[in-house]
Amino acid sequence: MDVIRVVIVDDQPLVRAGFRMVLASQPDIDVVGEAEDGAQALRLLADTKADVVVMDIRMPIMDGVEATRQLCGTNTDGPRVLVLTTFDTDADAFAALQAGASGFLLKNVPPEELLAAIRVVAGGEAVVAPRITRRLLDRFAGQLTAPREADALVNPLTDREQEVLLLVAQGLSNAEIAERLFVADTTVKTHVGRILTKLGLRDRVQAVVLAYETGLIRPGL
Repeated sequence: MDVIRVVIVDDQPLVRAGFRMVLASQPDIDVVGEAEDGAQALRLLADTKADVVVMDIRMPIMDGVEATRQLCGTNTDGPRVLVLTTFDTDADAFAALQAGASGFLLKNVPPEELLAAIRVVAGGEAVVAPRITRRLLDRFAGQLTAPREADALVNPLTDREQEVLLLVAQGLSNAEIAERLFVADTTVKTHVGRILTKLGLRDRVQAVVLAYETGLIRPGL
């Protein structure tokens, strides 16, 4: 059984202790380090191999958004980041997705959901459901950076892959896309995989962000 190496980043010692207790109970998860702010996390991860970083947003010295940006950047082989947020009050969650996070959770998430999310992220997928991602993007669309040139970015995609990208950005699951296009689920999964590879993206959350940034899709459509 492959063991998932996790680093916990949070400025509250009790929160870190609680997460460690939950994670340590699982035979396939190993907490390999803790940090109390983003800067400390970056120093730790320079010498510690991790698969998933459970990242708080609001921390002193360096917040979770900037730490996520520096961790992810153009490095698709680095650890994946699972951001913790209050969702309703913390708009920085969207900035974290732009920075490269693979998803987010509420801080009061039940233990079983946290464990499931860590496993999903470690497996290379996003932990936010497509429809939740769409609602988050619609809500915080005003924080988007200036639109990027769409044609140049999506030019490597075939017409079918561009069509699939648009449907992913609209919040459709693979099964829903398959039904819409009259193809098999496995075909859609293959298309999504090729889209991510060609565009240098980590997961479908980043694909949705890209679609918004390029203007391929606009909030509310």
